[in-house]
Amino acid sequence: MSTRVLLLAAPRALFAVALILLLTGIIRFAGRDPVAVTLFVAYLAWLVFETRVTFRHDGGVPAESSTLLPYALARLGVLGGAAFGPMPWLSRSALLVVPVAVFVLGVVGRQVAINTLGRFYSHHVVRRDGHSVVSHGLYRFVRHPAYTGMLLANLGFTAYFLNPFTAAVLVLLFGAVVRRILVEERVLWTIPEYPTYAVGRARLLPRVW
Repeated sequence: MSTRVLLLAAPRALFAVALILLLTGIIRFAGRDPVAVTLFVAYLAWLVFETRVTFRHDGGVPAESSTLLPYALARLGVLGGAAFGPMPWLSRSALLVVPVAVFVLGVVGRQVAINTLGRFYSHHVVRRDGHSVVSHGLYRFVRHPAYTGMLLANLGFTAYFLNPFTAAVLVLLFGAVVRRILVEERVLWTIPEYPTYAVGRARLLPRVW
């Protein structure tokens, strides 16, 4: 099977698994934890909304694809740990609004970043013809705000469904994203304007990294 066929088939297979895990969580917590159900439904809506870029393939040749699978599997691990793990909370607390708010903030921030990048955004590491640096919007503050939003969303989701497995997989997700960014930036650095843009601008979180 060719690399191109694999790159087209893998997102669909991973998306199908994610749907199964999310529907499992919705069914499991229905009538037992309305906040958990809301988070699963919101995550499902997020994935469905993002299919416009998940399955987009506009002919660009990926410069690298090995980092996509660990990144995707870590996200599936977060969903699986939440869907099959223990009941997240035995009693209600006003503090539960915090992980929900972090999740919402992350999803919204990610969508803003994707829309700002427009046609240059891809789930694959690829350089397109006429690729230029985007430095407005959230890209004024960090170089990879879409990843920042994705990590924030999964952090909030995991904080609500916190158990040893989801915590461990979240760490793996952070590691997969860091590795993916480092690989991606080797391609971005070939864009003439990118080195100047990158100076003094953090990758994910200002003053941190």
